[in-house]
Order: sequence, then structure tokens, then C-alpha cells
Amino acid sequence: MLVVGAVECRGFRNLADARIGLDAALPVICGPHGAGNTNLLESVYIGLTGRSFRAGNDRDMIRFDEQGARVELELVGRTDRLLAALDRSGERRHLLAGRSLGGGPSERPLVSVFHPDRLQLVKGAPAHRRAHLDRLFGAIWPARADLRHRFGRTLAQRNALVARVRAGHADPGSLPSWDERLASEAEPLIAARAEAVEVLATPFVELAAGLGLAEAGIAYRPRATGDRIELAAELARRRTEGLGRAYTSYGPQLDEIELRIAGRPLRRFGSQGQQRLALLALLFAERSALIGAGRAAPLMLLDDVMSELDPEHRKLLVGLLAEGGQALITATEAEHVPSKEALRVAVDAGSVSQTPALRAA
Repeated sequence: MLVVGAVECRGFRNLADARIGLDAALPVICGPHGAGNTNLLESVYIGLTGRSFRAGNDRDMIRFDEQGARVELELVGRTDRLLAALDRSGERRHLLAGRSLGGGPSERPLVSVFHPDRLQLVKGAPAHRRAHLDRLFGAIWPARADLRHRFGRTLAQRNALVARVRAGHADPGSLPSWDERLASEAEPLIAARAEAVEVLATPFVELAAGLGLAEAGIAYRPRATGDRIELAAELARRRTEGLGRAYTSYGPQLDEIELRIAGRPLRRFGSQGQQRLALLALLFAERSALIGAGRAAPLMLLDDVMSELDPEHRKLLVGLLAEGGQALITATEAEHVPSKEALRVAVDAGSVSQTPALRAA
């Protein structure tokens, strides 16, 4: 299980240079809007992944009077440290014990984020949901982690061939073999997506209902058959159409993972509040799926998650968080997180102070 014991920030946004202890199951970062609550949460994400969960460029994360920024994380139970460093020149480093970290699934920490920018996962284009689901099933079933990459590489190669054929620089007779190759890569990808959504469906419905979002659901809407022979045959039937468009117009690159409310797409018919609850339910459903598969619970970073919940649902959320893994929450008021065991981390104009966790008697 991933537990962040401390974060050390230097030159990061408005945060004063400091080391902040976080060794608790539920650190609660409290402060008024604009104090730096989200910045502290973001610093942990940067340290773990080497990138931000917010929109903007790397320079936005460097304090105005600094040339660079760095975040260093101490992980409980480990002597090595994670380091993320940014420079105004555009250089970026992400190191574990001095060794550069790659972006492969085996090295990517499991982190779930609730933040306004993450609502694109609910209301944004289908590509957001496809990429997210593919990362999830790679974490649940590591042997399938490269399915997205393999399919994407083959799709890019077929698209390049289609463009050359259309321009008269390649023989159309080479397309059938690429139809078969693409279909062979698409079949396991479609199967993995279908299985992942099936695993998510029940906990998502139950969690959404518990959080006050009735009649919610999640469904996989594939745009292609999951059988490689039928898929290859359909690619052949659509060959003229594909040549006209100069790209492959059939396959799982067009799939939709649909979040619904009362049978209708949540991205179109859900309110902002309903979309927030759906994102929260999805993150907890994913955590349930990971734990159910014997994987470690992801670290959860929840920004201003309590602001639109009533006291009853705040207690429910704290209860869910207690079921496994570490969670960091930001709130404008400490009372918004009803837990006697929370570690209170106060933020005031970028300065951070701590209060020991209050243990239940």
C-alpha cells in the first residue's frame, strides 16, 4: 500500500519552502480558498507521477521569484525517495532514489484524483474515458497493461498506410494483412474494456446511490465487434470509406464508456453536482475493483470534495475512506471532514502547519 510519509516543497507555486509530515491515513489540508490547499495536494501528485492533474504548463508550478521548483516525497516503509523537479527552461525530471522513472504501468503509482479539472472524465470527450479505463484495467490485470499501446501502434501504422495508398504511394493490396493485424490487437482490448466495466458496474451503482445519485449507471458502448474475424471483415467492407477519409474509421478507437443518469448520458443531461458525485462514485468503484483483484488500494487525492455534501454524506464518505489506503483531502473548514483520526494540516497564504491526529478514545 502506498503511503506518503512527508512532502518537501521548494519553489512550488505559492507554498513556503518546507517539509510537511503526512504519515496518517487521512491528512486533511485546511485553509481558505486561495491559501494553497490545492497546491499542496498537487505537489504530492507531482512527486508521485512527475506531472500535474491541473490544466496549464510546467512554468505555472514554479514560484514567481524562482528559476525552478522541486518536490520530494518520503514513502512510509521505504528508504528511497521520489523527486520531481521543474525548470523554467522546460527541463523536467522525475526520479526514484536518483534513478529516472519511466512512464510504464509497472512504475506508475496508483493515484485517484478528485478535482474540478478531472470532471472532463465525466463530461469530456470519449477519449478521456477510454484512456482512463485502459489505465485501470492495466492496474487490475498487469498482463494486459500493454494492450492499449499495442493497438495504438498498429492503428497508427495502418493509418499511415491508408494515407499512402490514398496518395498513390503504396499498393492497396497490402491493406488486408493490416486489417488482420489491427483486428488481432483490437480483440483483446475490447474484451478487457468490457470486463473492466463489468467489474465496475455494481459498485458504481451502489456507491452513486449511497452518495445521493440515484439511477446512475455505467456501460461499455463498443463501436466494433469483439471478434477478430468479423472485425477484419468489416474493415475490408469499409476500405473505400477509410481511403476517402485517409484514416481508419472503424474499431475500438471510437468506443464510448458511458456514465448515465436515469438511462441518459450524464455528460449531456447531468447537472454539475450530479457529475461531481458520479466522478466520486467512479473513483471509489475503481478502488473497490483494485482491492477485489488483490491489488493495492490507490492513494486518493480529493480536492474540496466535501463542499457540496450534507453532513450525512460527509460521514458516509469518511467511512468509505476508512476501508483502505491513504487519502488526502482539502477543505475550507476542518469540521467538513468528520473524523477523530484525521491529521490536520493548516494552510495560510502558502505557509503550512500541522496538528497531530486526534485518536478516538
